Amino acid sequence: MVTMDFRDSSEDAAFREEVRDWLADHLVGEFRENRGRGAPVSDDAFDLRREWERELGRGGWLGLGYPVAYGGRGASVGQQIIFTHECAKARAPYRVSVQGSEMLGPCLVEFGTEEQKRRFLPGIVSGDSLWCQGFSEPDAGSDLPSVRTRAVRDGDEWVVTGQKVWTTMGHYCDWIYAVVRTDPAGVRTEGLSILLVDMRQPGVVTRPIRNIANGREFDETFFDGARTSLDNVLGPVDGGFRVAMAVLGFERGTAVLPYQMMFEQEMDEVIALARRRGASTDPVMRQRLADAWIGLQVLRYNNYRKLTALMNNGLLGPESSFSKLYWASWHQRLSNLEMELMGPASELVGENYELNLMQRSFLVSRAETIYGGTNEIHRNTIGERVLGLPRSPRSPRSPR
Repeated sequence: MVTMDFRDSSEDAAFREEVRDWLADHLVGEFRENRGRGAPVSDDAFDLRREWERELGRGGWLGLGYPVAYGGRGASVGQQIIFTHECAKARAPYRVSVQGSEMLGPCLVEFGTEEQKRRFLPGIVSGDSLWCQGFSEPDAGSDLPSVRTRAVRDGDEWVVTGQKVWTTMGHYCDWIYAVVRTDPAGVRTEGLSILLVDMRQPGVVTRPIRNIANGREFDETFFDGARTSLDNVLGPVDGGFRVAMAVLGFERGTAVLPYQMMFEQEMDEVIALARRRGASTDPVMRQRLADAWIGLQVLRYNNYRKLTALMNNGLLGPESSFSKLYWASWHQRLSNLEMELMGPASELVGENYELNLMQRSFLVSRAETIYGGTNEIHRNTIGERVLGLPRSPRSPRSPR
């Protein structure tokens, strides 16, 4: 087993300087004026952030870990971390193509056919093509094997019918990678496939969902006879569950690495607020701030553990659930503390429901223990697939 050394080698130090120099030259003008805009789940300043994505593409910074033959740089995991860290440190606008570049892209490299790689990866590394994920459904949230969206073969195409929900940025996206049932006789994980489906076609309709923070980054997505080519299956037909688990490994692992830097900046703001309010001298509040800071360090070491696993295995396994379970609950506690420090002002909003950063963080964090897999699902995953405990009893109402 390789133990990762997180200190920069001479090569990595040079790469870090290259990233910093490029950001200094390109994070200017409107991009600089909008530093820090956006979040992992937010449509804030979307058009500007999409243009920043294209700017990154022109600079060759998207798909860093992809092979050079497919437009990447073949960068090491350490260099990908350096790039993510420096962008967060510089407070570059939050990226809009994480679903494509950090989750689907690595799975295309790992599981895709040569034709799929040549067709889809160039649009991802240029920032021109945006992807969304079609996993959750109204009756199949974290229980992915219960999906009911079906794909039926018709000549040289698949015909897709069904509904997805919580499709992040779906109304902005060009393509969706969706878990569908291609074998109606398959039981639970059997008979599932991942299809790559054009969102800009008849038979695909998105309906935005407004959240409690007044954002519209989520959608319901309806498929009514939508079509995609037979060869637009990522991985084996009826064998898509393994590919989906790899996608979720990236979602719960490397794709959320920017959260660490964002949480560190948020922690700094909480401490500054406590000092301004005079609350930092209260022993109880000091203890709560210390607990939050310690939790932030636990997050850091959880990330180190994930990255070591990625270096050793190439893909993240079920152990990635530790990180998602911890950070989601920790961030909810931190945002609760923020509201307490704000006092009555936490209940006041600006004109047109304008929220400050802490109010938005508090409201958005309510969903963090749900999206990306609920806490209950992650506990089951850890118990069953990491610790080897007996499986939880399944509901008799759904054979799948």
